[in-house]
Amino acid sequence: MAVSYKDLGFVNTREMFKKAMAGKYAVPAYNFNNMEQLQAIINGCGKSGSPVIIQVSKGARNYANQTLLRYMAEGAVRMAKDLGYDIPITLHLDHGDSYETCVSCIETGFSSVMIDGSHLPYDENVELTAKVVEYAHKYDVTVEGELGVLAGIEDDVVAAKSIYTQPEEVDDFVKKTGVDSLAISIGTSHGAFKFKPEQCTKNDKGVLVPPELRFDILEGIEKMIPGFPIVLHGSSSVLPKYVNIINEYGGKLEAAVGIPEEQLRKAAKLAVCKINIDSDGRLVMTGLIRKVLADKPAEFDPRKYLGPAREELMNMIMDKNKNVLGSANNA
Repeated sequence: MAVSYKDLGFVNTREMFKKAMAGKYAVPAYNFNNMEQLQAIINGCGKSGSPVIIQVSKGARNYANQTLLRYMAEGAVRMAKDLGYDIPITLHLDHGDSYETCVSCIETGFSSVMIDGSHLPYDENVELTAKVVEYAHKYDVTVEGELGVLAGIEDDVVAAKSIYTQPEEVDDFVKKTGVDSLAISIGTSHGAFKFKPEQCTKNDKGVLVPPELRFDILEGIEKMIPGFPIVLHGSSSVLPKYVNIINEYGGKLEAAVGIPEEQLRKAAKLAVCKINIDSDGRLVMTGLIRKVLADKPAEFDPRKYLGPAREELMNMIMDKNKNVLGSANNA
């Protein structure tokens, strides 16, 4: 192996998920693409006393350069220690699309990887996932698999419609693959446009309200594999506050709808112990950058428009950890 995650100061998700299930909360998994996002994640989770999974997609890894990314992530662990944050940190590959990608991440210090074979026929998904698990477990790296398909777009992951996870398949999948956690499809979706307007109703304020998540499927899965770590992808709430800022300052995000935060809190109290949040981070950064550049058109120092965005993202993360995921003060 080129480098072990243990030498970089990361932990895998095994103990993290065990504590989350016992405590009825979900560990936040925040995606990052640049330094400011990573700083906000570490500070937000450090200040709120939350365990955290910092995760990158294959696209983000290519964008950052895998070598630079490894040192950025290691730097985040050292930064946390320097600031006195005693929190467990996992470095996770989000939506790994091949055995080779997962191996590459494991060899460059990732403590957890996801192999997403959900688009494959069931038997091929089992075969690919089991192959990744066999390699990862040699190095005590945990593996997340996926059953069911989420609609929407996230980097290279594109699906026109959701395919709900079938509870009757999960026990067989877990036993045959040996995965440590399982991402499921119960109505969440990727991106900022998670639901079409016709799928939603309007409340008394004229705000679009999405259909409720399929908690019956989640409960069915929990009965099939009791005590097994469940993961929700595509769980940004697409907070109206930031959508409105983007639109006010020249953006065009019409009918952007996310997952209501109260539904995520409900899921976290059930079997879900990891919740992925990417789009909300993007919306915060974009909204605050647009606002600064509009208010101060002569500004050209990146620190002056990235700094406020970083600060606002940190605040959003602290609020998510405390009021949505329930992970605050559980480090």
